[in-house]
Amino acid sequence: MAAAHSVDPERWWTAFGAVIDRVAPRFARCEPRRRAAGLMLGMLSGLDRKNCWTIAEHRGDLTPDGMQHLLARACWDADAVRDDLRDYVIDAFADPHAVLVVDETGDVKKGVHSVGVQRQYSGTAGRIENAQVAVFLTYAARRGHALIDRALYLPRSWTEDRDRCAAAGVPDDIVFATKPALATGLIRRAVAAGVPAGWVAGDEVYGADPTLRRTARQLGLGYVLQVAANRRVPTQAGAIRVDQLPALLPDRAWQKLSAGAGSKGHRIYSWAWIALQPEDAADTGRHHLLIRRTDATGELAYLRCYSPHRLPLRDLVRVAGQRWRIEESFQAVKGLTGLDQHQLRRWTSWHRWTTLAMLAHAFLAVATAIERHAHPAPTGLIELTVNEFRRLFDALLLGGHPTLTTLLSWSNWRRRHQHRARECHYRRRENQ
Repeated sequence: MAAAHSVDPERWWTAFGAVIDRVAPRFARCEPRRRAAGLMLGMLSGLDRKNCWTIAEHRGDLTPDGMQHLLARACWDADAVRDDLRDYVIDAFADPHAVLVVDETGDVKKGVHSVGVQRQYSGTAGRIENAQVAVFLTYAARRGHALIDRALYLPRSWTEDRDRCAAAGVPDDIVFATKPALATGLIRRAVAAGVPAGWVAGDEVYGADPTLRRTARQLGLGYVLQVAANRRVPTQAGAIRVDQLPALLPDRAWQKLSAGAGSKGHRIYSWAWIALQPEDAADTGRHHLLIRRTDATGELAYLRCYSPHRLPLRDLVRVAGQRWRIEESFQAVKGLTGLDQHQLRRWTSWHRWTTLAMLAHAFLAVATAIERHAHPAPTGLIELTVNEFRRLFDALLLGGHPTLTTLLSWSNWRRRHQHRARECHYRRRENQ
């Protein structure tokens, strides 16, 4: 019961209002601003499924038309709201030693018309699927972490078909870019905006890209980037495959260190590092190959590292452990605010939904961090989690009380829409 004394729904509501006030100037009129706030509250609710239909019903609207108009046609700038989101996260979590973590995530989709969809590998599904893929950037700091930027990946099958792009509302100046190139753009944008950070982290998709590594060095950032076992690295003995190096290390080269606390305790691995040669003549920092060994299985992972200055092994290990923050961000923003639950096809709608889902999650992350700092968990309780804060926020502030008239109105609306859709499908079949 001691924790109950820290529950202050009025303070939470005020904090959410401050987020809306921050982005309010990005909307040309008050109506879309109110719609955006309503959409975010729906994203923060406990709805099992979050899309324009379910959120509009939850918020008491008679139809989803207003929500759909907000995402498709209303006058507001999603990129400007993204900038406000980034500043909001930095105001709360600013840390000169923070890590910019890049990664992509995929959403399995049906059909071929949703922007960027094609059969491609999706890490979410763990296989090749009909999917929509985007690259994201998480700001991982000591006090918390949240997504601060996004870039939708368009395969060549899209960028080489300008009619298809035009039908999905893709701007004419959008050309093909690889996932590492998109990630490099996100990092450049963050640094240009003055985001305080010291490091970049990512998996082997990004570790294999020399342009991304070179950009990080030019921007004064260190990096810890995973690489595949068959990659070659420059050593004093020449270029050698990374999976050949562990056999050359003596037992004393390995140190047991924690990569950070996980849900089941500290993640303890054995680590070793090997000095590498600079990648180009302009390099003045320190290059290493970091090797992580899971002692229980003997599994090895390889990370290519750069630091502008000399530092101890434990600092690289700390950064390596932060890479998983983006996985936590994906899990939270999908599970709590419905990032992947939209039913949208066009470029503008995707960016607007994604930005507001990220902003809703950032509010949860920041508010949770504030609660943890102001009201530490008493003995016998774990610290407040983002998931638990969302449950409290939903239960205390968002509980809806629909009337019979509202329930029946929405039931009729859904059945009427489903009838039109079925008739349309039948006519299409008959005309084939």
